[in-house]
Amino acid sequence: MTPVTAAKVKYGVWGLILGGVLATIIGFAWGGWTTASTTQRLGEEAVLAARAAICVAQFMKDPNHQEQLQAFDKVSSYQRSRFIEEGGWDKMPGEERGGFAVARACADGLEVLMKK
Repeated sequence: MTPVTAAKVKYGVWGLILGGVLATIIGFAWGGWTTASTTQRLGEEAVLAARAAICVAQFMKDPNHQEQLQAFDKVSSYQRSRFIEEGGWDKMPGEERGGFAVARACADGLEVLMKK
């Protein structure tokens, strides 16, 4: 191999490596690429948000939701998720038992609703 060809190959390989690194950085930073763990986390957050919205809707469909909202307001902030669990609003249709994360997110949603 001639020195000129060797230099071309050397710089060509370095160009490929640096181009790949640059494409990866741009893809993850601005291109919207994600890792599997990030995608999993974002999916779980979306499901939790949807379940919290259902919980708030179930709370508001309760026939005496105004009284329940006043009782909810009187409960301390760290016991509000328990209040939601006891009322059963955190249970999704078809489920026997709700989850604490749904009750906590529902309580946060109701707090926002009360401020309006």
